[in-house]
Amino acid sequence: MSEKKKINRIRNIGIIAHIDAGKTTVTERILYYTGRSHKLGEVHDGEAIMDWMADEQQRGITITSAVTTCHWKEAEIQIIDTPGHVDFTIEVERSLRVLDGAIGVFCAVGGVEPQSETVWRQADKYKVPKMAFPESMIDKARQYRDQLVETVAEQDDEIMEAYLSDAAIAPELLQAAIRRATCSLKLVPVLCGSALRNKGIQPLLDAIVRFLPSPVDVPPIKGINPETGDTVTCKSSDTAPLAALIFKVSMMEGRKLSFVRVYSGRLKAGDDIHNPSLKKTEKLSRILRMHANKRDRIDVAGAGSIVGVVGLKLSSTGETLCSAKHPVLLERIEFYEPVISIAIEPKTHADQEKISQVLEKFLAEDPTLRVRQDEDTGQTILSGMGELHLEIIISRMQREFKTQVNVGKPQVVHRETIETETEGSAVFDKEIAGQRQFGEVTLRLKPLPRGSGVHFASRVSAETIPEIFVPVIEKGVMESLESGTLMGYPVVDVDAMLVGGSFRESNGTELAYKVAASIACKNALNNAKPYLLDPIMKVEVFVPEAFMGEVIGDLNARDGKIEAIESQAGIQVIKAVVPLAQMFGYSTVLRSATQGRGTFTMQFSHFDRP
Repeated sequence: MSEKKKINRIRNIGIIAHIDAGKTTVTERILYYTGRSHKLGEVHDGEAIMDWMADEQQRGITITSAVTTCHWKEAEIQIIDTPGHVDFTIEVERSLRVLDGAIGVFCAVGGVEPQSETVWRQADKYKVPKMAFPESMIDKARQYRDQLVETVAEQDDEIMEAYLSDAAIAPELLQAAIRRATCSLKLVPVLCGSALRNKGIQPLLDAIVRFLPSPVDVPPIKGINPETGDTVTCKSSDTAPLAALIFKVSMMEGRKLSFVRVYSGRLKAGDDIHNPSLKKTEKLSRILRMHANKRDRIDVAGAGSIVGVVGLKLSSTGETLCSAKHPVLLERIEFYEPVISIAIEPKTHADQEKISQVLEKFLAEDPTLRVRQDEDTGQTILSGMGELHLEIIISRMQREFKTQVNVGKPQVVHRETIETETEGSAVFDKEIAGQRQFGEVTLRLKPLPRGSGVHFASRVSAETIPEIFVPVIEKGVMESLESGTLMGYPVVDVDAMLVGGSFRESNGTELAYKVAASIACKNALNNAKPYLLDPIMKVEVFVPEAFMGEVIGDLNARDGKIEAIESQAGIQVIKAVVPLAQMFGYSTVLRSATQGRGTFTMQFSHFDRP
């Protein structure tokens, strides 16, 4: 078979939709009718082939995108079954990045649901041709034949000519026109069926082959030569220079498995592969044809292939693989910033030793996961896309890696400041190691505007306290302000002034003045009406206009202050500042209040009084 004919027969498609719309059920039927599986796996029985993770089977949802390959007639169909829950949007995003076509599955009862809208917009973002599978409309199908021809005619001159002359339009001619319009994103074919009742699957497979593009039917992907900055076009051909993208990394049986889309050229087991982002070369030890969590070893993967590869120790998600002689850097995949955090701590000493290694593996798999050590509280903070996302990570830590952790809300780290101007004095006069040590300090503390930090200055003369001791007095004050008198949080927005004290010629020491300064500072803090400052977050909430009132009311109830409301691409953007302590659990509340259509971003703004 010629190379072009072979690539023409490849279909790289994704199954996308809202949670519980039936994506995995459709995929399971496709695998059964194409002979890839010999048993119908049911999601509700926990037996779906594509939902192979224990958490997926237990919960009846797709968590991680799974890759498989099947054949229908003469076509090779490579399928990615994607999650529907909004917490795992990144799984859809990076799958669509490497697909040529998508099947949107819509529930006849629920209709176009919120996450369906999100993934449809994501498909538009990557210019992925689409088909729709809504159920229970077969009775009306014949009524729309004329409308179909009329619609296609508007997009195709050949069909328009036949339509205007009332000539009979051959099915092959109509199918070719529908294919051209679908590949150019002008039309979306809609099919009817019921995956659960095994209806309409074969016509869906026929439509995938007839209407969705092969790798040569979509515009070739473009990249940048990292050495010259020139644009590089990566032609979909086995004989072209290699250009491939890692769109996902997974840990299987303790080994790093990279999922790769080959855009041009060929991957060959044992070859040295160049990573232009790292400027490193790695050896490709194995190439695997994936079938969910099962795999078959192959020697070569050509243009258009979606495969798993083993041996890439340094390369990660979003990075390009190419030939060192023909370097190319493909556009990196955009990742979302996490919006919710939990605190975790190991239950036992053995868990303490394992926890960092386990978290490293999760970070390699999931670019939306963040781990940091809070220096103020000593907690390990795990941040992700939502409560379910983090819940799954904790479950996998315990189930797959036998690592037990205690989970709790992260402690909010406050700051302390003062309300009034005041003075504090202290005398240090002690004999230490046979030497008399003396220092007397008087400090004045004054509140400063928010965000000013901490300042120190001296107003005393050299006769009162020699200048040589001023730096150690400043050090004593600054160390004292690192821990406030209310709850031990750092003190901010304070001006500390050295205004008095005394000196004894033979007994004055650095230690004495440093200790005296620290005690004087604490005394002043206690008298200055100290209070706590909360971390205030800058929040942007994206909601349809219909839910504006409820969302604004909820933000006000959380002590939030609305700063602006803007319209953006058919939705409203509410900009507000809200205390961090009031934002725990907001992700779930927002989804509930907006039927899943609302999203938000959050970042630290400043510390302020709640």
